[in-house]
Amino acid sequence: MNEGKEMDKKLNILVAEDDRMSRAFITEFMTAYGSVDAATNGMEAVDLFIESIKSKKPYDLLCLDIMMPKVDGLKVLQVVRELEEQQHIEKKIKIIMMSALSEVDYVQEAFRLGCDAYAAKPIDTEKVIEAMLNLGLIA
Repeated sequence: MNEGKEMDKKLNILVAEDDRMSRAFITEFMTAYGSVDAATNGMEAVDLFIESIKSKKPYDLLCLDIMMPKVDGLKVLQVVRELEEQQHIEKKIKIIMMSALSEVDYVQEAFRLGCDAYAAKPIDTEKVIEAMLNLGLIA
């Protein structure tokens, strides 16, 4: 794994996952790539995203579960992309949808709304690393 490698730039990462075990796993895994904040539901994810924009410390990556309480991942994705438009943010956050849902409709909708990659659960860390490489987040 890449844990020992020094990254060019530490990423600012937001993990939005309601399942405690999955959230702990993804958060722990992502700490190798930068600082990680975790949200337990969609509303919290949106709040943290807005806070990051206001404080001029935007997230580079959002790992977003689709099925979450209060506000689901697809709605979070839609809100984030709309906020980026409204705020004229040029460097858009990279979003990797993470879900046990393999229904094609959800995945297609996520890409239609502007996600950058999709990772099925259980999370395969090698596939997540590959997605991060493809998105230019890590070298």
